[in-house]
Amino acid sequence: MRTLPITVKRSIELLGLVLLFFVFYVGQSIIMPLLMAFFISLMLLPVYRFLKRLRIPEIIAIVLSIFFAILIILVIAGFFSWQVGLLVQDFPQLKQNFIAHWDNLSAWIQEKFNISSTEQGEMLKEQSQKLLDNTSSVLSGAMVSLTGIFVFIGLIPIYTFLILFYKNMILRFIFLWFNRDDHETVECVLRESEVMVKSYLIGLLIQVTYMTLLLGGILLVIGIDHALLIAILFAVLNLIPYVGALVGNILGVLITLSSSNQLWHVAAVLIAITVVQFLDNNILMPKIVGSKIKINALVSILGVVVGGTLAGVSGMFLSLPIIALIKIVFDRTDQFNHWGMLLGDERPKLSPMSNYVVRLRNRHVRKKGSEGEID
Repeated sequence: MRTLPITVKRSIELLGLVLLFFVFYVGQSIIMPLLMAFFISLMLLPVYRFLKRLRIPEIIAIVLSIFFAILIILVIAGFFSWQVGLLVQDFPQLKQNFIAHWDNLSAWIQEKFNISSTEQGEMLKEQSQKLLDNTSSVLSGAMVSLTGIFVFIGLIPIYTFLILFYKNMILRFIFLWFNRDDHETVECVLRESEVMVKSYLIGLLIQVTYMTLLLGGILLVIGIDHALLIAILFAVLNLIPYVGALVGNILGVLITLSSSNQLWHVAAVLIAITVVQFLDNNILMPKIVGSKIKINALVSILGVVVGGTLAGVSGMFLSLPIIALIKIVFDRTDQFNHWGMLLGDERPKLSPMSNYVVRLRNRHVRKKGSEGEID
């Protein structure tokens, strides 16, 4: 069979990449619930297998596994709702603190920019009127989004049940897709993917728990109001790489400003978050997840941005495990292992411009190049 020129191969790869993004964008309402259910089913496999070893019927074992996951989610949601309720109870005090902070800000603006409080009030009134004019369209869009969220949440347990129930049929289909000579590689990819996804997702659950306890404990000791709410908001948002931590910091500052008239409380919250995040990134998370997801920072940030653009918050959250799965597949194929190298964090210390051997596809050679062993 005639081999395609290298330019044609690369053109097909890029065209496939564009088509993949297009299909993902157009079909996100169908694809995202399936992907979320797929990752949840992988995380529930240990529970399902444990129940099967107890000789519990298959369907009951699947239902109990899903019920276990729902129970955990309800506990987290209940705790969050309780903290939000405490915040709402303090609304009169929050309003008073907000007015005090606004008066200070207004005086600073008047001093620095020579804009009187009356002019500032007029500007706020004008912006508020514009906001009210667009209320109907915003509310209609919110209703559509809310309906989509309920459909999304409702489909996930159904898809999870069906994926676990038909897992053997799905696995058989995957093996039948490939030649018999490739079955050993396919099995290796499937097993490695299962281990990686379970380690990553279970690690995230552990991460949310200890970050909430650690950050909440530090803020409680300092004397910050609504410390647990700030902690759980930051811990959950931190699951979204890079972007979530920034949003968590902003929300933490806003809650602290509205619940306290002391500016040093804001500095204390920012310092506590910085310390906890440093411990998480450099000590705790590497020990829990290890090096299962070897994705470089550039690809991680691009993945989060692209995932958010294509599929919103769920796309941002799932971007890293999806990229990691793709990398596992690429690393196991000679045709696409250069893409796996691009996604990974194995950075050669020697330049391919001056060292010919670093340009080669051989993984052993690339590893030597990253260790600086090539002359």
